[in-house]
Amino acid sequence: MSGVSTRTVALDEADLRLDRWFRRHFPHLPHGALAKLLRTGQVRVDGKRVQTGTRLVPGQTVRIPPLPEPDQLASKQAATPIDEREAKELQARVLYSDASVLVLDKPFGLPVQGGPGIGRSVDHLLDVLRFGAEERPRLVHRLDRDTTGVLVLARTLAAASRLAAAFRARDAEKTYWAVTVGVPTPREGRVDAPLAKRPGPRGERVAVADEGSGEEGKVARAVTDYRVLDHAGKRAAWVELSPLTGRTHQLRVHCVALGCPILGDAKYGGAAAMLAGCAEMLHLHARRLAIAHPEGGRLVVEAPLPQHMKETFRLLGFEAQRPIKPARVP
Repeated sequence: MSGVSTRTVALDEADLRLDRWFRRHFPHLPHGALAKLLRTGQVRVDGKRVQTGTRLVPGQTVRIPPLPEPDQLASKQAATPIDEREAKELQARVLYSDASVLVLDKPFGLPVQGGPGIGRSVDHLLDVLRFGAEERPRLVHRLDRDTTGVLVLARTLAAASRLAAAFRARDAEKTYWAVTVGVPTPREGRVDAPLAKRPGPRGERVAVADEGSGEEGKVARAVTDYRVLDHAGKRAAWVELSPLTGRTHQLRVHCVALGCPILGDAKYGGAAAMLAGCAEMLHLHARRLAIAHPEGGRLVVEAPLPQHMKETFRLLGFEAQRPIKPARVP
């Protein structure tokens, strides 16, 4: 372990979330370990307690407590038993793999990172995705617990740095599929609505920010392109969503702003997000990702629909093409 140190936030790190800042500087540190350091006040910004989602300002100082070494973290993870069936199921969900990158089809309900009350996560299960490699795969971006689909992992530290840089530079084309309750009007367009996090009785929620509300410091710009691919009368629509920014719950809140909550999204849509005969599960799927490959060229990967969305598509008469074969292209 090293001693306590401080680092200054650089100019190119403006508005970066604290957890992503740590991922950039200390990629071996799991999210759960960082969360514990924050809860106990060991990590501070300008001497103040902060949260994982705190956005940084150039010139701020971050207090870094003694951190465990990578081999210590690996030993701790290995000491936690992993169910063999669960391991095989996750391994079967690998969509693409080479020496630098591994792409997973994340299942519904599995968190990407740990935290209070979370016993299992992709982060916890990363050792089963080594496939003989010396290094443990590293997370470079996230999906919500109930969002399914394409999740990219780096297989080396160098690959993690390059992939993280691509996500920061927005050099990643992300395409999501959603089933909405109701049909967006117009059928194609852009939602440019800033978002703010607000406390609530059931935990933190994200909402479209009100102009002149006095919460400017908490507001982040959020932009989503959308188009309706098909619809079942006025009852529901199959919508393609392309986020141009990466805010927490952005797609879910922007669909509510369109007047068409994502099917199964009880948190933001309430009872209006449910349809008779359809699973009460979030119908949001990370369908496609195109991103610069760490070794050159571009990686393009698509994930098949999860079972609950397949059943809803059949019920509503939507016909989705099969995903393309993952490929690294020039």
